[in-house]
Amino acid sequence: MKRVIFAAILLISVLTLAAPKKVAYVINGSLGDQSFYDSGYAGIKELEERYGVQTRVVECNFDPSLYYPSLMTAAQWADVIFVISYGFEEELKEIAMKFPDKIWVNIDTVVQDEKGVISSVDYREEEGAFLAGVVAAITTNMTELAGINPQKIIGAVGGDDDIVIRSFVYGYEMGARYIDPEIQVKVIYVGTWDDPSKGKQAALQLYAQGADVIFQIAALTGFGVLQAAQEVGKYAIGVDSNQNPLAPGHVITSDLKEVGKSILMIYDMIVNNSFEKGKIYSLGVKEGAVGLAIDEYTRKILPQAVIDRVIDIQNKVASGEIKIEPYRP
Repeated sequence: MKRVIFAAILLISVLTLAAPKKVAYVINGSLGDQSFYDSGYAGIKELEERYGVQTRVVECNFDPSLYYPSLMTAAQWADVIFVISYGFEEELKEIAMKFPDKIWVNIDTVVQDEKGVISSVDYREEEGAFLAGVVAAITTNMTELAGINPQKIIGAVGGDDDIVIRSFVYGYEMGARYIDPEIQVKVIYVGTWDDPSKGKQAALQLYAQGADVIFQIAALTGFGVLQAAQEVGKYAIGVDSNQNPLAPGHVITSDLKEVGKSILMIYDMIVNNSFEKGKIYSLGVKEGAVGLAIDEYTRKILPQAVIDRVIDIQNKVASGEIKIEPYRP
């Protein structure tokens, strides 16, 4: 038994010594969104605790003039660079070619280079959004709930009109109509990711048009959607992180995109030598990378029978019994 324990300790020590020691997290936006970027940051902090690595977060604050120098700074310092590269995909490819021995992991979109240096984590976000649509459709039919009208209208507020947000909307509409083909879905793209006031304005507009539930897909801008739901006595669905506690009684659930867990998964693969450069890692409900946050806040809004139905549908998506075709623009 002592030999087995010693061997296990030795193996862990060897893996720790072999693991890259410096990890950078380069994001096009900034931390503090309580959503997508913060989810990734939680994974970075977990890496520090689990592996004792040094980490740096480089925030570009949506400033194009910072994209190239931020990547260069990260490349010169880190062994592994996790990148959220919306808007600077070409800069990423250019700098990755200059530092091909580094490990480059692009998150949430696919970036491919001619030499296969960059790997990508590509979420099947339409699966999680499908489940959000299921919840929204069930809720808008529950006229016994305070704030629900009989019109069967739901909404979504997107931060920008891009392929990722279109994928969310596509899945959301599909999930809603899986429950009720007569559901109306109204969508507003506000064109910004960091302006809660614009998110709130868009949400108030949709609520005024009869929407009972709004899915926010807008990072920090979407916080305004949650505020609007609380203000007018309506409902919202959060995104990326668990935002249910941010407006108690009004955020039914959140469509999780587990960026932090994905970062941990990829780093674990790097450590155990199963990581492949240039590979696209497709992650969805089956892998536990997307799905719904169902907690005590959810249970204060929805009865257990409804929650059981939603969980059953989520399990069917995970098993493949319910198939959700990817969004194709």
